[in-house]
Amino acid sequence: MLEAVIEGLQEVKGHRITVLDLREVPHAVAAWFVVAHGTSRTQVEALAHAVEDMTRDRLDERPWSKQGLGNGEWAILDYSDVVVHVFHEEARTRYALEELWGDAAVQSVEEV
Repeated sequence: MLEAVIEGLQEVKGHRITVLDLREVPHAVAAWFVVAHGTSRTQVEALAHAVEDMTRDRLDERPWSKQGLGNGEWAILDYSDVVVHVFHEEARTRYALEELWGDAAVQSVEEV
């Protein structure tokens, strides 16, 4: 699942793809958070749709829930163990999600 999510984000040129490993964090809501951003509202939507398409096509998985699609500022795709957060660049800075989970192991994914 994690690989399919990352591949979907890379397909649409997601920026600063970051994986937060929450498995050792007490009371975490998921095992993994994947965070990325786009530089336009259109790209934010395209990133979220690319993740949905990739997980559906490769794994026959669909998000348990999704929020924020249509506003172009942020989107959340919840696959239970993997939660994907796609932000517009300014919103990512404002919410600073990576800082909220400071106990998590953080891995940056190389942009392609």
